[in-house]
Amino acid sequence: MAWVLLAAAGWMGFGLLVALAFLAVGLPRVDPAGAGSSVLFRALILPSCALLWPVIAWRWIRGAPSGSG
Repeated sequence: MAWVLLAAAGWMGFGLLVALAFLAVGLPRVDPAGAGSSVLFRALILPSCALLWPVIAWRWIRGAPSGSG
């Protein structure tokens, strides 16, 4: 049971690092409308970015606009 909690903590810890980097640097590359977004907006999407970090990292690496599928 402890390994599940450890895995979840690792997932969210790494996700938080990816999310912070993405929100600081990668957001305008993936979604040009997010280039001028406020700190409040970025704070609101931080938990989702941390949880879904593999998707965020994949789209960031591809550099695909958010509407391209």
